[in-house]
Amino acid sequence: MTPTTASTPWHLWLVAILALLWNAAGAFDYLMTQTRHQDYMAQFTQEQLAFFYALPSWVVACWALAVWGGVLGALLLLLRSRRAVGVLLVSWLAMMVTTVHNYGISDGMAVMGDPFSLGFIAVIFIVALLLYLYARAMAARGGLR
Repeated sequence: MTPTTASTPWHLWLVAILALLWNAAGAFDYLMTQTRHQDYMAQFTQEQLAFFYALPSWVVACWALAVWGGVLGALLLLLRSRRAVGVLLVSWLAMMVTTVHNYGISDGMAVMGDPFSLGFIAVIFIVALLLYLYARAMAARGGLR
C-alpha cells in the first residue's frame, strides 16, 4: 500500500463521488435552463419561465460560478487537491448571491416560493456548505494535498 492510499480515508472517495453526482444534477439543470431546452422547460409555468429568462446576466454568471464551481470542487476532492476548499467556498458564496437576488431582491419568492421549492433550496445550501466544511476538514487533516 502506498502512503497516498494509506492516508486517504475511505469516506473521501464516497463524499467526492456523491458530490460529483449531486453537482452534475445542478449542472444539468443549469444547462437545460440556459439552453432553454423545450422538454425540460415544459415543467415550469409561464410565470416561472419569464422569471428565469429575465435574470440579469450578473445573476446568471453567479449561478454558473455556483454550479460549475461545485462540479470542479467535487473533481478536486476526487483528485485530493486542497484547491477544492477555495473552489467550494466560492461556489457556496456565488450560490448565496444568486439566492439573495432571486428571493430577496426580485420576485422569486412569489414565483417559486412554494414549500417544496424553498425546502429544496435549503437542502442545496446545506449540502454546499457541508461540502465546503468537509473539504476544509480534510485539508486540515492532511487528506488533501
